[in-house]
Amino acid sequence: QVQLVESGGGLVQAGGSLRLSCAVSGSIFRINVMGWYRQAPGKQRELVADITSGGSIDYADSVKGRFTISREHAVNTMYLQMNSLKPEDTAVYYCNVLAGYVPHEHDYWGQGTQVTVSS
Repeated sequence: QVQLVESGGGLVQAGGSLRLSCAVSGSIFRINVMGWYRQAPGKQRELVADITSGGSIDYADSVKGRFTISREHAVNTMYLQMNSLKPEDTAVYYCNVLAGYVPHEHDYWGQGTQVTVSS
């Protein structure tokens, strides 16, 4: 069974920093993409950043220059370093993994961790 375990969320003041971690366990054929998504109340879940197995990275425009996604391949752990946090960053943050070989790819999701940024 594949499990994604997140940590690092919490309450911070605007301008502060948080580092989210996502540890992946269980048998996976291959991890194609790992990413972070977030969802604020009343809004759709949106991509924050993702990284492919080849190292290609994509960021949402709203977080470019402030957030950094990284991955430790040897331990299947992904991180999201969040700096210069804004109240608009308040959301539940989810870890996501796209894994497997076509046509058996599957999306795995973490439980979500709350990030709250005060004014």
